[in-house]
Amino acid sequence: MIRTDALDQLPVRTAVPALERALDDRGVAVLCAPPGTGKTTLVPLVLAGLAGGGPVRRVVVAEPRRIAARAAARRMAWLIGERAGGRVGFTVRGERVVGRDTVVEVVTTGVLLQRLQRDQELAGVDAVIIDECHERHLDADTVAAFLLDVREAIRPDLRLVAASATTDAQGWARLLGDAPVVEAEGVSHPVEVVWAPPAAPVRPPHGMRVDPALLTHVAATVRRALAERDGDVLCFLPGVGEIGRVAGQLAGVAAEVLQVHGRAPAAVQDAVLAGSSGEGRRVVLATSVAESSLTVPGVRVVVDSGLAREPRTDHARGLSALTTVRASQAAGRQRAGRAGREAPGAVYRCWAQAEDGRLARFPSPEIKVADLAAFALQAACWGDPDASGLALLDPPPAGAMSAAREVLTAVGAVDAEGRVTGRGTRMSRLGLHPRLARALLDGAAGVGGRRAAEVVALLSEEPPREYGDDLAAALRAARRGGDGYAGRWRQEVRRLSSFVADAGGGSGPDDAAVGLVAALAFPERVARARGEGAFLMASGTGAELREGSGLRSAPWLAVAVADRPAHSASARVRLAAVIDEDTARAAAGHLRFAGEEVHWAGGDVVARRVERLGAVELSVRPLKQPAPGLVREALVEGLRREGLGLLRWTRETGQLRERLAFLHRELGEPWPDVSQGALLERTEQWLEPELSRARRRSDLARIDAGQALRRLLPWATGEAVRLDELAPERIEVPSGSRIRVEYGGAQPVLAVKLQELFGLRETPRVAGVPVLVHLLSPAGRPAAVTADLASFWQDGYRAVRAELRGRYPKHPWPEDPTTVEATRFTKRARR
Repeated sequence: MIRTDALDQLPVRTAVPALERALDDRGVAVLCAPPGTGKTTLVPLVLAGLAGGGPVRRVVVAEPRRIAARAAARRMAWLIGERAGGRVGFTVRGERVVGRDTVVEVVTTGVLLQRLQRDQELAGVDAVIIDECHERHLDADTVAAFLLDVREAIRPDLRLVAASATTDAQGWARLLGDAPVVEAEGVSHPVEVVWAPPAAPVRPPHGMRVDPALLTHVAATVRRALAERDGDVLCFLPGVGEIGRVAGQLAGVAAEVLQVHGRAPAAVQDAVLAGSSGEGRRVVLATSVAESSLTVPGVRVVVDSGLAREPRTDHARGLSALTTVRASQAAGRQRAGRAGREAPGAVYRCWAQAEDGRLARFPSPEIKVADLAAFALQAACWGDPDASGLALLDPPPAGAMSAAREVLTAVGAVDAEGRVTGRGTRMSRLGLHPRLARALLDGAAGVGGRRAAEVVALLSEEPPREYGDDLAAALRAARRGGDGYAGRWRQEVRRLSSFVADAGGGSGPDDAAVGLVAALAFPERVARARGEGAFLMASGTGAELREGSGLRSAPWLAVAVADRPAHSASARVRLAAVIDEDTARAAAGHLRFAGEEVHWAGGDVVARRVERLGAVELSVRPLKQPAPGLVREALVEGLRREGLGLLRWTRETGQLRERLAFLHRELGEPWPDVSQGALLERTEQWLEPELSRARRRSDLARIDAGQALRRLLPWATGEAVRLDELAPERIEVPSGSRIRVEYGGAQPVLAVKLQELFGLRETPRVAGVPVLVHLLSPAGRPAAVTADLASFWQDGYRAVRAELRGRYPKHPWPEDPTTVEATRFTKRARR
């Protein structure tokens, strides 16, 4: 029996006619409806003809999360008086509840991606709704791009709706070809904002770490909310670990404490969404899964920690992980709205009001920050390896796509041109990251299909921390475990086992099998011990185990999970398996290098024969007769690192280089550029044949840099003979002294005693440039600086004369210095 009263109360019903007209006219539309309006439940029923009349159509609703897909399907089934599996069903990874009469199917975006790869036409489907598209999950962006391709090429009749809970819908409208935007008015109850920052400063989040002081404050704020407000409390925290710690601090509160996250058992999720039994209050601790797509009945208060988790990828180190970030303003609005779904409510925000305006407006699009290997494989299977032809709100970053293609090439998923291979097609259908798909397929041959599936299931959802950091021990814990994780693990093992044969390879110890599969998944992370719990991974990144870890004595590890704390040069190992060198060689064979290495290290040329896996050296032997070309390259590398000071420089040579630099700056060609960069680019023109004869640092020190520099003079044009004319080393002044010119600054400098310039009316010039005259006292100390000697004699000399004539009475200080003879002597000596 259809629950007409409940359907009529959903605010989105007023927008349904406009949505249907938009789809009839254009086939695409953007539906913008606030949380709680019924866009996830009423709209699919109407489009399928199950509510409000109309022809029956088959509708697929894509949700970003499994919990939302199950909840939406069950809610829609309840609204039409049925149970999920009838005319409304759902499909998530590892669970399919549909029947022969199903016309509305709710799926995760990942499931829809797999379906599109198998059947681009989506035969039998009339409309697709991409829900919560504002969250910018990578799978949702990819699904939208593929569906737009399908509409354009083979299914122009396929209806497409992008449903968003925020008013920022214009980007999606443009992407869908200027699709109409249909807005539904929400009937949101007022929500009072209570700013509740911690009394003392807390450390900002970094990596996965959250300051325990903040979690203590969040727990205290929940207790405060229970005391000050009525109704159930929904508390947002960034992850499972933080939920567990806050739950522990809420022991003894007069309320039932429930934990909701993607790993929570389905029974717990169902209990939360079913609402309170009326016998007491509830505190629901949730991750961002509770921000949208479902309503938690009974909630009147939200406590927001202000934190969220987003994926981040360190391509240079080969590390991908979730990281804790400040939640965006949009997420804050979504979370606060949970308190006003059914009645007026309140949100307690655990940060200062002054900080709110500095938060990001929207969460980072996943395509900009995530590991793109799985996306790149999907694009390659779709026939667009570089994703240049896909309609995406944000293009994938070039660096991330390049790193993704390297991974796909290494695991055999794409060929050298980026085209998908048969193996890559098979990998794409496993519903795994390409690294884990490689580990499953190749590991099955070595350890048996069942055990490979067991290990890959462990790697696809990180085990709880209480399972420890030893992957083999975690496998044994999962096998005997009765917790929710173990149940999900067994379900995933069954799913993965169906893809691989279990013939052969099943014998042998678990530890060796676990290590091989983990190494196959992450070959760049095979790591050799460096002592005291420190390891070096093949990627070149250091890795460290926690104190007390049972893995600290292992000679080799396959690192499965690691993150790099802020300001740390080494990664922190969170999950790893013991392996031996043979396993490392087998798994990371594509990283093996064996050959001669000649390079500059430790201040000299190092020549050796080396074998290594990436950055991990397996064997090293000195090389007695390295190839001369490699030695020369190493010496040039040394010059680049340590500078041209490795050569023999005299004072005269340094001054020659400064003179040449001056002429190049003032006159240009043919006078050479003698900057370090230019000289290193032209070593063959000025350092030969000495450089090719050199073998070590000491040989460089014997090369006369002055003799070498003179090879760059413009001898061919005849200009070289004018060096002393254009940039003389010394200038003769009126006293007869020959004074050295310094060319090291922006302007040539002539430092000379003032009396030696008497009678000289104009400033000396070199290459047409006036020198900067440093006029010195008889004691050689600076008295004045001028580039215009005539002006100095007229204006500045009198002040210098008045100051110094009494201090140096033995030296001449005429009233008009331009009319007397210059001298370098005292008055007596001159007489």
